[in-house]
Formats: sequence, structure tokens, C-alpha cells
Amino acid sequence: MKAVGSGRSAVGTGQWTVGGGWWAAGGVLAVMVFCATAAFAQDRLPPIAADKLTDAQKKAAAEFLAERKQEVFGPFVPLSRSPQLMINAARMGTYLRFGNSLPRDVSEFAILLVSRRWTQEYEWYVHAADGKTAGLSEAIIQAVADGRRPDGMSEGMEIVYEFSNELNDFHSVSDRTYARMVAKYGEQGMMDLVGLNGYYSMISMVLNVGRTPLPPGNSPALKPFPK
Repeated sequence: MKAVGSGRSAVGTGQWTVGGGWWAAGGVLAVMVFCATAAFAQDRLPPIAADKLTDAQKKAAAEFLAERKQEVFGPFVPLSRSPQLMINAARMGTYLRFGNSLPRDVSEFAILLVSRRWTQEYEWYVHAADGKTAGLSEAIIQAVADGRRPDGMSEGMEIVYEFSNELNDFHSVSDRTYARMVAKYGEQGMMDLVGLNGYYSMISMVLNVGRTPLPPGNSPALKPFPK
């Protein structure tokens, strides 16, 4: 998998290129220290006190509670600054997380690929657990966490891996990969995979911009990619 924001990656080597030159260990360390510092920076968009909520925010929170059967949490906390965006995102997320047409293990695999691409700790925290419940092996989850191409992928996972990487790296998908995806999961499954990539990229952006922390007692599981 190509590291986000990098030049090109040497898959399986642990090395990345920028501007044609290999990163030295010192450069990688400096980037990791910088990223780690940013990751533990103060929450920019924490929960809003009840007496500070606007009428629109109160309405959206009530709708969220009615539909999700829980209070506003995680990415929906920073999203609550735009109440209609929050509730619409929650509705799309309900379908993509729980109701899309792909097998659950394949769907969670796709979400983990997005989480790793964005080094999004909260998203990873939620979906690594969901992936295990759905049947993903520890080896596959760890390979994604490490930024490696997993061994032992099913045919469906391998297709999803290639489709997702092409879509994110090249902003397009080759005819061969498109045909394999449609042959395996149909046009609906193909479009649901596009939706998973787009939606969870947006959620990762929201969480990264907001610097939303992990729940108390949890530690980051992902190492930053060299930039």
C-alpha cells in the first residue's frame, strides 16, 4: 500500500521514496516524532456543553439518539458543528457500516485499509475490533497496520485490496480490476466499495482535523507513515 503523502513506496521493504531519494533513518524518526506529537495534541473539537448547543445542534443530537440509540460519539462530535452534515453522515454511515451488500469481513477489511491510509487511530480502534468479530485474522489485520500487503487474502479481499489502492492512489480503477470487482460482487458491491472508501476517508479527515482522541485507557495502534 502506498503511504499517503509520500512519493512512492517499496512494498514490503519498509522504505519510502520522496523526490527520488531513500529516506534515512534520521528523517523517518523526525517525521514519526512530529506525527506522534500531533496525534497527542489537544482535542480541537470536543463535545459541546449542553447549554452551548444551538437549536439545530439539539435537534440533530435528538435525531441521532433516536436513530443510533446512543448519544453523539466519535466522529459525530466534531461533525456536530455542522448539524445537518452530522445527521446525514450518520445515516450514510449506518448503511455503509451495517447494511452494505459486501460480506462483512470484506467490508471491514476495506474500512481498515482506509483507516491505515489516513493513520486514523479512532477509526482503527473501532474497526479492528469489528474486523475480528467479522472473521478477519490477526495476521491480516496486523499486515494492514504495518502497511504491508497481507498474505493469505481471500479472492474477494485481494480484489478489494487492488480496487481500493488503485482508486486512492490513481483516482481511477483499471478495466481489469473493475471487471474483477463487478464479476465478484456485482455493480452494487462495486459501488458500495466506492462508498466505503469515500465515506471513511471523509470520517478520517474529520477525526484528524478535530484531533479526536481515543477513548480513555486505549493506546495508539498505528505507526505514522513516513511523509
